[in-house]
Amino acid sequence: MAICFVEYRIESRFEDEYRSWMAAKMSGSTAFLLYEGTDQPLLFVEVWEARDEAHAEDIKEERCSERSSWHAVADWVAGGAAKIHAWTFRPINVPLPGESEASCS
Repeated sequence: MAICFVEYRIESRFEDEYRSWMAAKMSGSTAFLLYEGTDQPLLFVEVWEARDEAHAEDIKEERCSERSSWHAVADWVAGGAAKIHAWTFRPINVPLPGESEASCS
């Protein structure tokens, strides 16, 4: 499993248009979750779950492509497409402090 995060700030003058467009994109879809910064209003993060790192990279490529329907968001982002940041993360399975690793012996 991997995660693709897409982060950007929407210009306040486009807030209503963005929220309406995103509501339509999310309608009936469970492909991603959308979060807004509580300390930084209009800073958004999309969280996309992927099967593996290659799939997350495919999501990132589609999400950021100029040919994608998602490219419309760039018109509302402060600074345009260059300010849409996307990262892929993979899980790191390490025990939490105070926990011990499982043993096979």
